[in-house]
Amino acid sequence: MHACDQDEGGGRSARVRGRDDGKRLGAAELGGEPGERATLVQFSSAFCAPCRATRRVLGEVAAMVPGVVHVEIDAEARLDLVRALGILRTPTVLVLDADGTEVRRATGQPRKADVIAALGEAL
Repeated sequence: MHACDQDEGGGRSARVRGRDDGKRLGAAELGGEPGERATLVQFSSAFCAPCRATRRVLGEVAAMVPGVVHVEIDAEARLDLVRALGILRTPTVLVLDADGTEVRRATGQPRKADVIAALGEAL
């Protein structure tokens, strides 16, 4: 159903988009409390190798920045949310501001520096 975002050579192929004027995401949609300052939302699938690396990177960034949390959502278990947000690949990472509004979106395995830079827009 969802393609794991990996190029043919096995490397990462992250693509970043700006603000998506969609709805705000709160605890009900996220399945947990959002961060006080920002939330890193990761959509993953079970057999996605880049998803595991993305989980590590986002966890490290969330641990470094006060008020930021990382929430991982199983794309297959939350097809309603996947469809509503237009998630086409895993991993897809959304950066939400304190209000739960999406400020950045990236598909593929992100680099730590890119996640930190994207957080700058949300804080």
